[in-house]
Amino acid sequence: MAKSDKTAVRETFSSGLAVFFATLGSAVGLGNIWKFPYLTGEYGGGAFLFIYLLCILFVGIPIMIGEFYIGRKTRQNPVGAYKQLSPDSYWKINGFMGVIAAYLIMFFYSCVAGWVYFYFFKALIGDFSSITMATAKAEFGSVVIGPFAPLFWQFFVLTVVAAILIKGVEKGIERITKTLMPVLFLLIIICDIRALTLPGAGEGLNFLFHVDFSKLTSVAILTALGLAFFKLSLGMGTMLTYGSYFTKDNNLFGTASKVALSDTIVSMLAGIAIFPTVFSFGMEPSAGPGLLFMTIPLVFSQMPLGSILLVAFFFLTSIAATTAMISIVEVVTAYFVEERKMNRTKAVVINSLVIAVVGVLATLSADKDSLLGGMTFFGKGFFDWFDYLSSNVLLPVGGLLIALFIGHVTKKQDLKEELSNQGTLAIDFIFEAFYFIIRYVTPILLIIVFLNAIGIIKV
Repeated sequence: MAKSDKTAVRETFSSGLAVFFATLGSAVGLGNIWKFPYLTGEYGGGAFLFIYLLCILFVGIPIMIGEFYIGRKTRQNPVGAYKQLSPDSYWKINGFMGVIAAYLIMFFYSCVAGWVYFYFFKALIGDFSSITMATAKAEFGSVVIGPFAPLFWQFFVLTVVAAILIKGVEKGIERITKTLMPVLFLLIIICDIRALTLPGAGEGLNFLFHVDFSKLTSVAILTALGLAFFKLSLGMGTMLTYGSYFTKDNNLFGTASKVALSDTIVSMLAGIAIFPTVFSFGMEPSAGPGLLFMTIPLVFSQMPLGSILLVAFFFLTSIAATTAMISIVEVVTAYFVEERKMNRTKAVVINSLVIAVVGVLATLSADKDSLLGGMTFFGKGFFDWFDYLSSNVLLPVGGLLIALFIGHVTKKQDLKEELSNQGTLAIDFIFEAFYFIIRYVTPILLIIVFLNAIGIIKV
């Protein structure tokens, strides 16, 4: 099959709206509702939030646009894209790094998604009808401690994701994200309204938005950068892969900006829902990965029809987790289909099984009293290592290589033609600003943060 034929039959999203919701579905997930609140709590609130927003502006959006460019330009998976744009070079290694990062993320992300599904089931059968702060902690403990229940729900969520991916791009990915993403926004807003009426809500908002740079550390800066990559699905080939399904008339600048803004708004709304609750019930904002699971049931327990809304919230949270997982597994699926010449169904099933088997290490290590939970390497268990290596190492390094490729390898005129949709979009000013940032600002920031992460410099 000729290259042009291969490109012609490749699936794409059906419209600009479908592009936006699918891409937003990738970005908006447990990173917003689960990870953002507890990391903000651990690293001091407003100062961490401020650094995170700078990371989005100067690193997140430029890298996302770069990934969109590579994907739509080549209509390929991450490895195939670099092969096409830079044949006989080592740049394809960055594509392989994206595939590896996708695996690492899925090993622990599928575990947390299983917790969400389990909470949806528990809400459905009324387990949270008379919840208190003490029982909220006990409920979370019962979900994490296995081995059978957390493993069952981890395998269940992977089965759901596999079933959707087998359907393909338009009938699977697009249909799910376009239908259910708007409802998630609505439910988070409802949760916010109730949280803001709780006693002590003002203290929670102050914690979230008050900027105190004395609480800021180099670890917090690195974590903020890793969170920006994780939440926007950058550096793992996800946005590149989705970009390869974009329509030719899609405005890449507009899509990246809208996705980053919407993603940040969802994170803020999640924080507004959680931190007033944390302070109202006397919980610790640095409670860690269980923060979401211990606070949201308490919020809904305080409102009329709370049990119904709690079911709806965890159902939609499970959808957010699912859409994010779909985009990550699609990275490895596209690689196996296009580079290994495997049919789509077989590729989805094999990769889902690999993730399920290795993901057991993350799921069982979440229980600190278990055999695997007690196994640590340099102070981290399997769950934390999968998270750290992907979010703090592979994603920023992958992002740095994307910035260098776009800013120093890609011809400026080729880049401008693709981003302007062959001259049909008036983007002169915004393109020059983007090109300067991704050529100079983004790489410098990423290099400084990465060198600090491996201990070569201290900031």
